[in-house]
Amino acid sequence: MVELVCVRHGAAAGLTRDPRAPFGRDPKPGGSVLQGRSRTRTRVIALVNQKGGCGKTTTAVNLAACLAVNKRRVLLIDLDPQANATVSLGLDPGELTRTVYQVIVDDPGGDGEGVELASVVTPSSVEHLDLVPSSIDLAAAELELSARIGRENMLRKKLAPVRDQYDYVLIDTPPSLGLLTLNALVACDEVIVPIQTHYYALLGMRQLLRTIKVVREEVGHEIEIAGVVPTMYDARTSISKEILQGIKDYFGDKMFKSAIHQNIKLVESSMVGVPVFVHDPSSRGAQEYMGLAKEVMALEQAPRRAPAGH
Repeated sequence: MVELVCVRHGAAAGLTRDPRAPFGRDPKPGGSVLQGRSRTRTRVIALVNQKGGCGKTTTAVNLAACLAVNKRRVLLIDLDPQANATVSLGLDPGELTRTVYQVIVDDPGGDGEGVELASVVTPSSVEHLDLVPSSIDLAAAELELSARIGRENMLRKKLAPVRDQYDYVLIDTPPSLGLLTLNALVACDEVIVPIQTHYYALLGMRQLLRTIKVVREEVGHEIEIAGVVPTMYDARTSISKEILQGIKDYFGDKMFKSAIHQNIKLVESSMVGVPVFVHDPSSRGAQEYMGLAKEVMALEQAPRRAPAGH
């Protein structure tokens, strides 16, 4: 997983945003940019894997950007206290006065009213892509919500007034199966699972599938696994090839054809604070995430498939 780095560090390393880069616009923290329409039913997709370092945030940011480049209106919700998705889109979490934390805990402002999701929606540097940013404050949310009735429904309720303004809502989750991830699962309709093509990668899948089953049966909320994305693939090693085959054997047609190879441009783009398709559209990482976006869009009209593992 890309480490949390300030955008200025990217500049110090000689990595600066090209002002001529396509699809760009300057982010304006704190402003609501809700407008337009949804062409079809809104697809709410959580990117989930309790294992850290699997490329989940990188996938969330770059899949969201590639969907936006394809004229889909996309909202990316950063539900990870590490705020890596927020940094990867050029925002400094330390400078934000309101984030998803205030929304989730329903922190009343000076007027005594709770914080609405629309009030923290922020335009990104990519046209058609908006962000609900995060910060380290979100780490306290699980404790604050633990005693509340209906705590697993907070995000779903807050998302409801704005979800129809978008074609896609993507939720980047923390590397755990705690209350924040549970909120994402209850709010979403589909799950995408990034899996690192390394040893141990499949060991946590049974626990994740059990959690999804609990959400279906105990909460009464239907979730479908849209697909599994192999990440950090290194075709030079036999172990990567074996694990890739193992993922395919386990998930069958739930595995997307787009495997994301290790690519330094993905790291560079996160440091600069823009998606890789803006940083270097011709790079392998950009092309692979564009291929993934096309696979995801191809499911827009597809009938719902049977859950994985059944």
